[in-house]
Amino acid sequence: MKRNCFFYRKKKYSIGQNGVVTRKSHSNIALIKYWGKHKNKIQIPLNSSISYSLGGVYTVTRLIYYLREKKKRNLSIKVFLSGKEKTSFIPKILEFFHRISFYCSYLRDFNFIIKTYNTFPHSSGIASSASSMSALALCIMEIEKKLVSSLKEDFFLKKASFLARLGSGSACRSIYPGLVVWGCHQSIKGSNDLYAIPYPYKVHSIFTKMVNTILIIDEEPKKILSSKGHQLMNNHPYARERLKCANKNMDRLISILKIGDFQEFGELIEHEALTLHAMIMTSRPYFLWMKPNTLNVLYTVWDFRIQSKKNIYFTLDAGANVHLLYPIQEKKIILKWIYSDLFSYCKKIIESFCY
Repeated sequence: MKRNCFFYRKKKYSIGQNGVVTRKSHSNIALIKYWGKHKNKIQIPLNSSISYSLGGVYTVTRLIYYLREKKKRNLSIKVFLSGKEKTSFIPKILEFFHRISFYCSYLRDFNFIIKTYNTFPHSSGIASSASSMSALALCIMEIEKKLVSSLKEDFFLKKASFLARLGSGSACRSIYPGLVVWGCHQSIKGSNDLYAIPYPYKVHSIFTKMVNTILIIDEEPKKILSSKGHQLMNNHPYARERLKCANKNMDRLISILKIGDFQEFGELIEHEALTLHAMIMTSRPYFLWMKPNTLNVLYTVWDFRIQSKKNIYFTLDAGANVHLLYPIQEKKIILKWIYSDLFSYCKKIIESFCY
């Protein structure tokens, strides 16, 4: 792995005491999706992406660290999700700690207990890895902050995003609130592949107060994880055209966010969502994340939008569940309709907002 030395400090850290840090991190929903990673690089996206951070949909992580005996070389980690020990999570976290050890050498001095919980179903397609890995990265940076009193907030957040990316690509976007960009795009100043940045340009007021209602169609963990789906882009027959489309859509979105055209915004995010799932359905091996009730919701939303002329649009992440986005000015009528006409298709409805 080619290492980025901007986040590396030569000083050998040594902490003389045990400690506990706690951080919260929100999930996010991508408007322009990244799908696929460079084959010979770690967590580098094939295309840039932009997302909203989601209020009320988050992970809280408590990281307990205690000094390790020098004689014992193997790192010890215990993980608890909502009070239940999860040994199945340990390999991924060990891999994450191994990846970031060059940038956080102090981690080698400790063993860890991770206690975490989500306000939403885990591994069901609501970016649980994004919020969980970003929360863990923020905890790690809290440890570093205790070591380096001169640590600046800007550096703290950039490095947290950089570390989170090495655990889960979309996690780097969960470090910041609002609209967040990850991946180098020629039209977005400061964008890069190593960490996310807050969207740097003017945003029309209609996009600053957005409602996000999440319809939980399926609470079960996905049978095919997103990481597997990303791998299938390496030999995908339509990968090149998808990347061209994503870059053009990003340019379109920059213009839309500035002028405030909600219809154009909605049609673009729906196109992006369906393109993502089209890539999944045409990969080899091919598979489906949508469930029958996912399609029922999409058709019902389309019909309601035509009949009511309301600004309600959907997007999908890598799963069966549906995110409905609409302006806060239309919340009362639309939310009432969601509960009356869509509730029968769902296991649960989560009321969220873009913040």
